[in-house]
Amino acid sequence: MSFPRHLIRPVGLLLGLCVLAGIITAGAAFPAAIGLGLVANDASDSVGSVSTEVLDQPLPQTTIVTDNAGNTIAQLFVPDQNRRSVTSDEISPAMKAAIVAVEDRRFYQHQGVDWQGTVRAVVTNSVSGSIEQGASTLTQQYVKNYLLYVDAETETDRLKATEQTPARKLKEAQIALQLEQSLSKDEILTRYLNIVPFGNGAAGIASAARTYFGSTPAELTVPQAALLAGMVRSTTATDPVQNPQAALDRRNLVIQQMLEQQMIDQAQADEALAQPLGIASPLNTQANGCIGAGPAGFFCQYVQEYLSEAGFSTDQLRHGGYTIRTTLDPVVLERMQASLTAEVPADQPNVANVMATVRPGTERHEVLAMGSSRVYGLDADALETSYGLPYIPVPLGAGSVYKTFTAATALEKGLGINYQLSVPPSGYASPIYVDGGGRPLPVQNSGSYGERMTITDALAQSPNTAFVKLMEFTGVPDVVDMAVRLGLRSLATERFVDPNTGQPTDRSIAEVTKAQRQASFTLGVSPTSVLELSNVGATLASGGMWCPPTPIASITDPEGNPVPVTEAPCEQVVDPGLANAMMTAMSKDDLPGGTAANAARQVGWDRPMAGKTGTTQANKSAAFLGYFPEISGAVITYDNDNRPDALCDGAGSPFACARGNIFGGKTPAETWYGMMSPLFEGQPVTPLPPVDDRYLEGGAESRVPDVVGDGQNDARATLESAGWAVTTRTQDNAAARGTVIGQSPRGTALPGETIVLTVSSGEVPPPPAAPTAEVPPPEGEAPPDGGAGADPGTGEGAPPPADGG
Repeated sequence: MSFPRHLIRPVGLLLGLCVLAGIITAGAAFPAAIGLGLVANDASDSVGSVSTEVLDQPLPQTTIVTDNAGNTIAQLFVPDQNRRSVTSDEISPAMKAAIVAVEDRRFYQHQGVDWQGTVRAVVTNSVSGSIEQGASTLTQQYVKNYLLYVDAETETDRLKATEQTPARKLKEAQIALQLEQSLSKDEILTRYLNIVPFGNGAAGIASAARTYFGSTPAELTVPQAALLAGMVRSTTATDPVQNPQAALDRRNLVIQQMLEQQMIDQAQADEALAQPLGIASPLNTQANGCIGAGPAGFFCQYVQEYLSEAGFSTDQLRHGGYTIRTTLDPVVLERMQASLTAEVPADQPNVANVMATVRPGTERHEVLAMGSSRVYGLDADALETSYGLPYIPVPLGAGSVYKTFTAATALEKGLGINYQLSVPPSGYASPIYVDGGGRPLPVQNSGSYGERMTITDALAQSPNTAFVKLMEFTGVPDVVDMAVRLGLRSLATERFVDPNTGQPTDRSIAEVTKAQRQASFTLGVSPTSVLELSNVGATLASGGMWCPPTPIASITDPEGNPVPVTEAPCEQVVDPGLANAMMTAMSKDDLPGGTAANAARQVGWDRPMAGKTGTTQANKSAAFLGYFPEISGAVITYDNDNRPDALCDGAGSPFACARGNIFGGKTPAETWYGMMSPLFEGQPVTPLPPVDDRYLEGGAESRVPDVVGDGQNDARATLESAGWAVTTRTQDNAAARGTVIGQSPRGTALPGETIVLTVSSGEVPPPPAAPTAEVPPPEGEAPPDGGAGADPGTGEGAPPPADGG
C-alpha cells in the first residue's frame, strides 16, 4: 500500500512521536529503552550526568566589587550573563504569575513535560518546516537554558543546546522529568526566572528588574512583570527600546492571559493595560569589568590582578557571584583625582601624573586609593588607557627618592641621622660610579652645598655626590636589598631589560644592579611602581613592618559566607627604631631649605611628615614620597610616550620639551600636598615617633672620640687605638702649638673613614682684610652658593636646590 507523497512526512513523524512518548514515559527506566533507536542513544549518552549538574551546580553569577562604604564600583560577569540569583520570596507574585500565564499555563498540572502541547507543536512545526509553536514547559526551558548558558563551553556545545532535533527534545524532557521528581514547582520556577535572559545584557529576573525599571524583583508590578514575561520568547522582537509598540502589544497580551487564567481581576487588568511601558531612559545597563568604574578603574584592575596572584581565576571571579568589599576610600579617591588632574589635565599629551596611597599598620597595609591624570578606558584616540599606571613600574624611575634606601642602609650599618656626610663638589669621580668600561664618571649636583651636612639635611636638600659617596661605605647590594625589603618588591621579580637589545634577561633588576654594583641606583634610575613606593612609606610609618599593599577588605560568596584570601604575611623588615629614625630624618623636606618647601608653603602645610623628592636624568620623570602616621602617598609625573622627552613644568601643566625643568618638588609634590591638605584639614595632628639615641648619634662602631683640645700626639694615639686612621693639617691659631683645634668628622664617622685633625701652629693669624661693598648678582641669577645670604650648608632663606639624579 502506498501513501501520497505529502502525507509521508507527517505519518512518519507521528510514528516517531509514538516511540518518543514511549521512551520519555519510561522515566527512570530510560536506559533500558536503548534498543529503540539512535535517537535514544544520542539522548542517553549524557542525560544522567547533566541532570545531576542541573540539580547541583550553581548558575554563573555576577561578582560585585564595592568600595569600603559598600558602594558598587564594578561588576564582573560572563558575557551576556549579568546575573544575581534571588530566592523565591524575593520575586513578586505578579512576576511568577505572568511567566506562567504566557509560557506554561499548565505548569502546576504537568510533571515536567506537557504531552498534549509537545505532540501538537512538533506536528505543526514539522508540517510547516519552521517553528510555529513552542511546546517546552518552563521546566524544559530551564533545562535548555542551563545547557546553553552553563553547561556549554564551546560554540559547538551551544549549537547542540539549541538544535531542533528529536534527540535534544528527548534529552530535555528526560531531565525535566527528573527535576520534577526532585524539586518543588516553586523552586523550578525560581531557578527558571534566575537563568532566563531578558535582553540588553540582563540575565535573570534581578538583572532585568534593575535594567528596565531600576527596581528589584520583589517590587515588580503587574504591567512590569507582564512586559518582562512577554520578552523571553524573543528579546529582540519585543525589545521595549528598539520595538516599543511590539513590546507593548506583547505586554498587553500577557495581561489578557493573566486575566483569562484568573490570576488578576478585571480592575487590575484594566489598570495594568492603561499603564505606559515605563522603562528607564536610559536603561540601567552595566559595563562588564572595570571599564565602567570611572576614576576607580585603575583600582578595580589592581583588585583583579591581586586576586589572580591569590589564586582566583578570571573565570572564577566572573562566575562566582562574590561580593568583594575593597579598601578603596571614595573620599580619598575624590581628593586624589582632583589634585592629579588639577596639576596635569587628562587631555595633556605625553604626560601622566599617577598616585597611590596606603594606610600604615602593623597587621595590614590597606590601599586607600590609586589614580592617574589619564582616564581609565579603551579609547586611545581620546588618550584613555587601561594600563595599570599607578601600580605597574614606571620605566623612567623615581629619581632621588631612592636616597631613602641608602640612608636607611647607612643607619643599619651603624650611623645616626645626625652623622655629618661628606659632600664632594659637582664633578666628583667616585670609584664606584663608573661607566660600562669601569671608568669613573663625574657626579653632578643641582645646587651648591657645604662640605658636610647631616643625613637629615642631606635628605632634605638632596646632594647627589653625598649619597654616591655614602654608597662607597654601604655598598650597592645592601642598598638594593634595603629597597626590596622596605617595599619595592618588583625589583626582585621584574626581569632586567638589556639596554642594548631591549629584551628581558633571565635575571631580575635587583640581581643585575647588585652584580654590576650600579652606584646610580641611589639616584633612582630603576623602574618604580608608584604603589610600591607608597608602601615603602607605609612600612617606615609602621615601625618597619612590611605588609602587602592589599585592596581587599573582605570577600563573601552569594550566600554571604566569608571567602578566604591568601595574602603574603607581614614581615618586620627593619628595626622599629631605624624606621622611626627615618621618619625624623626625612622630616625637613617640607621646611625652608627642603626640596618640597615651595609646594608645602602653597597650601600652608604645617603637619609633621616625612618626605623625599626625586628627579631623573634629563627631567623625563619626577617623583615625591610623603608619609606620616595616618597615611603614605607617592606620586610620579613622567612622559609616558613610547619615546619619552624631557618635561617642562610650565603654566598650566608639565609638557614635553627639549630641555626639561621639572623636579620632584614641583608637580609631584604639589599633587601630593594638593590632595593631603584638604583631606586632613582640621584633623588631629599625630607627632612623629621619638628617635632612639642609637639612630640619632649612631652606634658604638661609628662613635669617634672627641679629641679637640688634646695635644696632637695624644689625640692621634686615642683615635688610632679606637681603630681610626688619622691625618693632620696645620692652621694658624692662638692656641698652644700642637693643640688640636678641629676634628672632621666629629661625633660619628663611617667605619674606616680617616679622621682629619686640625692642629694649631701657635701663631696668631693676621687680621682680616677690611670689608668691601657687596655687589648683588644680576637680576634673575641666584647667588653662587645657592642662597641669598643663607648658610650654604642649609640653604635656608633661599629657594630650595633642585634634587638631582
